[in-house]
Amino acid sequence: MTDTIEINYEGIEKLPLKVFTEKAYLDYSMYVILDRALPYIGDGLKPVQRRIVYAMSELGLSSTAKYKKSARTVGDVLGKFHPHGDSACYEAMVLMAQPFSYRYPLIDGQGNYGSVDDPKSFAAMRYTESRLSAFAQVLLSEVGQGTVDWAPNFDGTLEEPSILPARLPHVLLNGITGIAVGMATDIPPHNLNEVAAACIRLLEDPKATIKELCEHIKGPDYPSGAEIISSREEILSMYETGNGSIRMRARWEADGSEIVVTELPYQVSGARLLEQIAQQMQAKKLPMVEDLRDESDHENPTRLVIVPRSNRVDKDELMSHLFATTDLERTYRVNLNMIGLNGRPQVKDLRVILKEWLEFRTETVRRRLQYRLDKVLARLHILDGLLIAYLNIDEVIKIIRTEENPKPVLMKRFKLTDVQAEAILELKLRHLAKLEEMKIRGEQKELAEERDMLQQTLDSRARMKTLIKNEIIADAEKYGDERRSQIVARGAAKAIDAASLISSESVTVVLSEKGWVRAAKGHDVDPTALSYKAGDKYMSSARGKSVQFAMFMDSTGRAYSAQAHALPSARGQGEPVAGRFNPPQGATFCGVMMGENEDQYLIASDAGYGFIARLEDMFTKNKAGKAVLKLPKGARVVMPARVNNPATDIVVSITNQGRMLVIPAAELPVLGKGKGIKIIGIPSSRVANREEFVTAMLCIPAGGGITVYAGKRHVNIKGEDLQHYYGERGRRGNKLPRGLQKVDHIEPITEAGATVAVLPAS
Repeated sequence: MTDTIEINYEGIEKLPLKVFTEKAYLDYSMYVILDRALPYIGDGLKPVQRRIVYAMSELGLSSTAKYKKSARTVGDVLGKFHPHGDSACYEAMVLMAQPFSYRYPLIDGQGNYGSVDDPKSFAAMRYTESRLSAFAQVLLSEVGQGTVDWAPNFDGTLEEPSILPARLPHVLLNGITGIAVGMATDIPPHNLNEVAAACIRLLEDPKATIKELCEHIKGPDYPSGAEIISSREEILSMYETGNGSIRMRARWEADGSEIVVTELPYQVSGARLLEQIAQQMQAKKLPMVEDLRDESDHENPTRLVIVPRSNRVDKDELMSHLFATTDLERTYRVNLNMIGLNGRPQVKDLRVILKEWLEFRTETVRRRLQYRLDKVLARLHILDGLLIAYLNIDEVIKIIRTEENPKPVLMKRFKLTDVQAEAILELKLRHLAKLEEMKIRGEQKELAEERDMLQQTLDSRARMKTLIKNEIIADAEKYGDERRSQIVARGAAKAIDAASLISSESVTVVLSEKGWVRAAKGHDVDPTALSYKAGDKYMSSARGKSVQFAMFMDSTGRAYSAQAHALPSARGQGEPVAGRFNPPQGATFCGVMMGENEDQYLIASDAGYGFIARLEDMFTKNKAGKAVLKLPKGARVVMPARVNNPATDIVVSITNQGRMLVIPAAELPVLGKGKGIKIIGIPSSRVANREEFVTAMLCIPAGGGITVYAGKRHVNIKGEDLQHYYGERGRRGNKLPRGLQKVDHIEPITEAGATVAVLPAS
């Protein structure tokens, strides 16, 4: 198929889908970029904002007028200039009225226009009222003075300004955010006095560098105050490249033993912030905080009180932690992307922005002066004709009374133009008084002086610069204010180590056969005496500290880690450990381990293979766990057993055939993961068919003993009796006495022994 357009006999145009979609999407993209999302450098407004401000001025809603319903304004905007959704239009209007969103609001709202905690909680447009703010005159005061081009509205019945003649670089003053197709913009607000000073500096010294301009513009200035803690170098780099970020931090002060937050970063909700701190308190991550209060009111818009638990709490350290973990400190993206004077979107640096705006302002002022000069010249021309008429009033009256068409006669007799003759004919009788001549001459004199001044200004670049400079200074004096966001050098916020926030207490972590876990305080707990759910019973336990991690091993050989202090209390029956992790489908948990990072455990499969592993090698933050033990075909995991002293401990292994083998633990390698080496010899085919396998494996100190439980019988084996089962690693081992060959589990006799290691019956 070719890319040419075809027209069939019915007159229907046909073209390839590829061509149509490419053109349609490109048109849509350009429309969104140029007419929706990005501001124009001249007035710093998106089209919807420009139309709202202009429509309100056409409704006569100046800063001194009475408020009108917002629905009236939105209706005018949609019906005359912006045929889009009313909710989107109203939301754009509300944004320009929110003093916590706009540094210099363009609209003065009356009613519920939202709050800092919830900017979108504003009332419907039928309830709120609005009018333009005094600052809006910066954009509107020169609209009717020939300063801008006009374009037909969407239906061609009206005309609207294609841009507003801003007297200040509004694109920097209030900032703007927007997302277009393939590009976005994030322009922060700035202080009017600083921006005006930078404009004047660039006007007087066109070669001024960005670094010199930043002597005036210290950085963004947000309406909420707070502190800007980005370094001078970061801010300068942002203005040089047009891209970067700004870090803001809340301001706080100590009020006795309490901490009072008085200013929050831009668009941070106090309610959401308190919720973040409260969540940390509930998770026991802020034991040094006792209470939170929101004491904000009309006199104190932001007053959040944090009450430390005691006077010994380091307030600076606490706040540094909160800065690092909550919205008390936030980073804002900066992307100075806007539509330039050439009509193209571009990311611009600070100097280019101010330079292009000054070009725009110079052209605006030139058009304003030229428009006024044309008006003055036209009026002087008419006054010249009127003066001729007054000096020859009797003859003029005679011609008007006697001639059927007096206009051409007057033009020929007194050498008047068509405009002058028309003005004479439009004169009222009351203006034929004797004093009118003096008024005309006085007006001529004033207009002549104004004409000369306008002409001199238009002809002189120096005069033009002086005029623009004086107007910027006047507007800065009228609308400027002090900086709200102070720029302060601060160190990086640092979160307090979670382990240091938790009191170190002895705990016993208990795991049941069905995988329910809980943590009991102390080491004197008898885990077998705890209550369990129906059909469930004790399986494994480990002793450690609340600041340590509990390691769990599942039936696939994967290890998992959970903070001991975060486990449920043993006062209840706990919770499923599988709920904290993402184990493989069908996997069950078969052991728990605790201790220091260097502590070692015997990790083995019931195929008789195993190795010694350090706890730190099994640690992982991954909820899917960490593969530790590789299982031979048909094999299962034996419950991990603690190794107290690898050099002297012995490993006891018992199979379901009643064979027991004792070997030195020193013969086992220390590995991070793997299959391990053969501890007790069992043919792999018998393991795969589940004919023979290890039922219990234990690590005990040298010279210790074990208690073997088989049904209702139990026998202590130690000393010379245990020596009988010593053998070489990998051997089959010796048979246990009759009646003990179906072993349920084994336990160490000595108190210094290790954790029992039992394979649950399959």
